[in-house]
Amino acid sequence: MSERTLSWIKARASVGNNACVELAEHDGMVVLRNSREPEIVLVFTREEMRAFVHGAAAGEFDRLLG
Repeated sequence: MSERTLSWIKARASVGNNACVELAEHDGMVVLRNSREPEIVLVFTREEMRAFVHGAAAGEFDRLLG
């Protein structure tokens, strides 16, 4: 997997504030990186990412944001 061949997307809220978490799809998996350190990537199944997104939307991680 070459990070340069992936089509990275990021949330509109991250543009311009140096808080760019980017996601891409590769072989049915979801790849995640921080644009400040693009060589470090995490790979998740769609089910894992779906569980995370649902948890975030439900506020389950809000206490980590201060």
